[in-house]
Amino acid sequence: MASVLSVKESKAERTVVVAGLPAGRFDDLLLTALVKIHFQDINEGGVVEDVLYPTRTKGVAYVTFKEKKVAENVIRKEKHCLAEKAGHIQLIVSHLSEKVFSSVNAVLDLSIFQSQVFLECLVRDLKRKHPTLCFSSLEDNGRISVQGSFLAMKKLKESLLLKAGSLLEKNRGFISEREKRNKQSPRRSPQKSANSLETPRRSVPETPRRGEIVVLDTDVFHYLKRGNFYKSTLKKYHVLCQERVDGEITTICIRNALAGSQPNHEKLVKEFIEKYSHALHFELRKETFVLEGMENREKVSIKGACKQLSSKYLDVLIKFYETHIDIIGPSSVIYAFKKEAMKLTRHRVR
Repeated sequence: MASVLSVKESKAERTVVVAGLPAGRFDDLLLTALVKIHFQDINEGGVVEDVLYPTRTKGVAYVTFKEKKVAENVIRKEKHCLAEKAGHIQLIVSHLSEKVFSSVNAVLDLSIFQSQVFLECLVRDLKRKHPTLCFSSLEDNGRISVQGSFLAMKKLKESLLLKAGSLLEKNRGFISEREKRNKQSPRRSPQKSANSLETPRRSVPETPRRGEIVVLDTDVFHYLKRGNFYKSTLKKYHVLCQERVDGEITTICIRNALAGSQPNHEKLVKEFIEKYSHALHFELRKETFVLEGMENREKVSIKGACKQLSSKYLDVLIKFYETHIDIIGPSSVIYAFKKEAMKLTRHRVR
């Protein structure tokens, strides 16, 4: 089955990633033909050289055009809907990358819902609501593996958070009703003398608001955080962010930093971050220099080249690891960075 590595480097700039295809509803050959027809017939479309489908990621295809300009025009187009025959399915089109942001693997722990719902029913409901995601079999401990596009995974997480929130509200409602009944039931209290002092009740602090939650691709988050936008937005609206990085997904919890701050500030910051990260999602490309299996001299050479180029390519985020180096930035800039880095190191980088 095809993967992003099946696309030759010479074709990378002319290739786009198409996610959201209705996998399983049509024959693979028919769906491939529908995709090809769509991108050749749309405004500012063009000749499609190749369509790689099916791929390792469910509902994802790689479409290569004969001209780079056509690929760029297609990505800029806001909406893509597959033919009427496919049911007007809305597609997600983005740049090709060796590690595609649109592909994510995750393990969900659904055991927290076990006391409230039948997990099998919950999984069936999730499959129905998120048809582009690929679910494994549900394990006895309540865990299940999921694979699919990042945006689809983000929607899945949001729906699970809503589900958890609604169950929490039901529990709160049940507890409140029980407390109300307890208060209404007559209780005998000991008589107090006229001289006795009433012990002041200890004030119970209100449960703090949960705040707003944003789910981002970790690479997009790191790139977003390096710029001025993130810090200046938090400062402007007086909010604090609690960030949790969990592999390829980062969760941000936004809360007001000051008592008495406008309650809608949390929501505003969430919207700003989501819009900005969404734009980055389609703009950024990630390349990786693999260091495993290389001699120390070669590793030092590649690291040195990346550090040397960092002052020239200010739009590129460089992440150094023991086994590899990730470079993240706009597609055209990343291509130039990698080309120059390879030239500086004077050998082919895997």
